[in-house]
Amino acid sequence: MHNVVRLEAIREAAERIRPYCVRTPLTHDDESPLWLKWENQQSTGSFKLRGALNKVLGQSAEARARGLVAASAGNHGQGVAFAARIVAAPVRVFTYSHAVPEKVAAMRALGAEVVMVAGGYGEAEAAAIEDARASGRLWVSPYNDDWVIAGQGTLALEVVEAMGQVQHATIWVPAGGGGLAAGTGCAVRALRPGWRVVAAQSEASAFLHAHFHRQEMSRVVERVSLADGLAGPVEPGSQTLDLVREVVDEFVLVDEESIARAIADAWWRYGERIEGSAAVPLAAARQVDLTLGGEHIVLISGGNISPGVHADLCQRWPRRAA
Repeated sequence: MHNVVRLEAIREAAERIRPYCVRTPLTHDDESPLWLKWENQQSTGSFKLRGALNKVLGQSAEARARGLVAASAGNHGQGVAFAARIVAAPVRVFTYSHAVPEKVAAMRALGAEVVMVAGGYGEAEAAAIEDARASGRLWVSPYNDDWVIAGQGTLALEVVEAMGQVQHATIWVPAGGGGLAAGTGCAVRALRPGWRVVAAQSEASAFLHAHFHRQEMSRVVERVSLADGLAGPVEPGSQTLDLVREVVDEFVLVDEESIARAIADAWWRYGERIEGSAAVPLAAARQVDLTLGGEHIVLISGGNISPGVHADLCQRWPRRAA
C-alpha cells in the first residue's frame, strides 16, 4: 500500500484530540436503511477540527511558536484557529474572495488572521504554501499530511465502534482533497475489511474524482458549487492522490440539484442543518438501492452553511418534494 496511515496513528490521534472534540451522534433513519454520523454537531461545526487538532497538538512547542499557516474555504481554517488558541500560537489563514462570509467571520472570531486571495481555493492554497515557506511558519495542510489524515480517521473509529460487530457495510464519505476519504479508508481497511468505502464529490469540481479514474485533473473545468468545502484542485503530488485510490472502493459524482435537495431533506427529515459538502455523500447514497450491501453509513461532515442559503433551499424543496 502507498503511504497508508497506520491504525496505531489513528488511535493515538483519537486520544490526543479527545479532550477537545465532541463524540458526535450516529443515528439510524427509521424511513430508510441509513445510518448518519452528525459531524455538523462538532465543536466548530465540521469534522475538520479533528485533523487540525491532531496536527497542531502533535508538533513541538518550538514549531508552534513560529506560527501556523493554513488555506481553507472556512472549516479547516476554523479547526486550525481553534487548535491555535489551545497552544497560544498565532495563525494565518488564506482564503478566497468569494468564500462563505459566515465561515470567514468564524475564522476571525477564533483569532485567525484571514488573508483574502483573488481566485478560488487553488490560488489560496498556493499563496499559503508560499507564505509558510517564506515565513518559516508551520504549514497545516487540510489533507496532504499524515497527522491530518490520522485525525480525520478518528471519525471512522467512532463509527466502527458504534456499529459493533457489523461485518458488511458501505460508508459514504465526501471528498475534496481526500483527507477524510483517506483516513476513513485506512481505518476501515484495518478494522473492517468487509466494509466498502465510497467517496463522493460534486460534478462541479471533480478534480480528485478524475484522478481516481485515471483521468487528467488539468482537464477538469471547475464551476461554482454548493459544496464549497470540496471545491478546488488538489495539491500536486499530494499523498492523498494515490492513497485514496488504494483505500477507497468506489468514487462517484452528484449534481448540484441533488446536493441542494439533500440539504433540504436533512432539515425536513432529521431537523439537521447541513452544508453542501456534507450533503454530497447523502445525495450519493440516496441514488442507489440501499437494500443491497449491508448497512449504509453516511458521514455528514459539517453544518456551516449561510442561514440565508439554507432557508432558500428549504423553501425551494419543502418536505413533500425533498
